[in-house]
Amino acid sequence: MEIENVKIRLPSGKEAGLVDALGFCYDISDTDFQVLRILMKGTGKTEDELSSMLHLSKASINRSVNKLASLGFIEREKDPNSKGGRPRFIYTSISYEKLTEKIARDLKYCADIFSSSFVNQFGH
Repeated sequence: MEIENVKIRLPSGKEAGLVDALGFCYDISDTDFQVLRILMKGTGKTEDELSSMLHLSKASINRSVNKLASLGFIEREKDPNSKGGRPRFIYTSISYEKLTEKIARDLKYCADIFSSSFVNQFGH
């Protein structure tokens, strides 16, 4: 089963998927998720390779890799084959273990904040 099809049933009875949770917590778009998914499946990719694989503009890919890098989900390093002009980068995902730990930690942090806000609002 593809990870984007995984759903969990919330206490309300509503179903939500991983993509929904990542979108809510990190403001990740479908494009961002697709870029992350590709980078998690293999070796590093350049923006050109990602653009070709996803049939999206380089500008769209650039926005996604910048967002994912700022969130700490991916890393970038200068492409050693890049010659002159603007440097090209190779993007890789952080390890699956680090990514799942980060997401779990961030979700717990958000839950703690919501819980604390609830207690402060209704006092008990």
